[in-house]
Amino acid sequence: SSNNSSNNNNKMSMRRGATSNFASGSWQELVHDVYIGTITGASHFPYFLKTWTVEYILLPFLQITRLSSVLFPSLVQDQQAISDQSQSHQPKDLKVVGIGFGRTGTYSLTLALEELGYPTLHTQHLYENKDIQQMWSDLIFNPSLAKGRAELGTPDFDVITRHGYEATTDFPMALYYDQIHERYPDCKFILTTRDNSEKWFKSWDTLTKTITAPTYYGGWFISGVRHYSVYLRWLFAVVNKDDSFLTSNRPKMLQYKQAAVDSYETHNQRVRELIPSHQLLDYSVKQGWQPICDFLEIADCPTTPFPKTNSARSVQVQAVSGALVPLILVLFCVFTLFTRVFQFATGMTPLSWLQFQRDVALPRMVNRVFLNAKHPQDHHEHSVSKAGKVKSS
Repeated sequence: SSNNSSNNNNKMSMRRGATSNFASGSWQELVHDVYIGTITGASHFPYFLKTWTVEYILLPFLQITRLSSVLFPSLVQDQQAISDQSQSHQPKDLKVVGIGFGRTGTYSLTLALEELGYPTLHTQHLYENKDIQQMWSDLIFNPSLAKGRAELGTPDFDVITRHGYEATTDFPMALYYDQIHERYPDCKFILTTRDNSEKWFKSWDTLTKTITAPTYYGGWFISGVRHYSVYLRWLFAVVNKDDSFLTSNRPKMLQYKQAAVDSYETHNQRVRELIPSHQLLDYSVKQGWQPICDFLEIADCPTTPFPKTNSARSVQVQAVSGALVPLILVLFCVFTLFTRVFQFATGMTPLSWLQFQRDVALPRMVNRVFLNAKHPQDHHEHSVSKAGKVKSS
């Protein structure tokens, strides 16, 4: 379907350079992060533009004219495929679930699980799966918003597995380890962590400040981003243990360090207490492939470098790139329209008009000013004479 195609395209952009290893703090790592962030951020715009065009222009027009099957049969087939996938496919079991908090290497783990053969859903692609996102909104986020209280509730995991996903990582699924363990007793869990809580919060704080405003304003135009913005408000309320993040009229970006760190540490402790040791891998992405391969009993372990992507710096560049691309396009369209109107009104392009002002109008003005300065008395007498004629008439 088109959603899966977009999902794959965005994963490809995130996968670019993910296996490149550079020394921490080196200029190569800086250039790498800027490059990856720029490419990934820019790749979001075509998806959002296509989604907005289809959602607010194409589909309403086709519904009114009833020309869907005639003009855009592929679009109808895509929509039907999405519907069939969410309704007729039998739900499967989740085999692997990454239950580490966001900013613990969850996207690197996603790429690794994909390479090992597990179709994996990461929160970064949640908005690209409409029925999955709608499930979270209907069952969890919107009811919490209506109550003014962030509650975990009970998600419908079947909606996720019907799409063929065998693994998930990051929020919100990481919060439901107890329900997942009860529903899928054979599922294996990977708890990703950082070196210490301080490093985790620094990365988490950077992320929240970077993505909150873009998702809020993007939600004005695209329903999928609007749902994602509500999800972030719910998530921040859960992590910070403060429902005002959910009920505030505008998104709150300032995280409560002590509360967030406590949530992070308490989550990790409870996971270790609840999940049996033979089903839990306590893991840092710095450990590479071998612990994951051993845990999942994969004999043919990859020899390529372990994926390394979605750093805090890269996320910041993504946000800037994602904002600049549409801004540049809008400015280009505005300038093009202005040029056409200006040429129609004056018969000249703006550049030709500026050249004319420089070559003709400006010298005339300079000469006039120079002559007035050179013969002020003549200019005064001319002005008096002209005023007298006007008065006598």
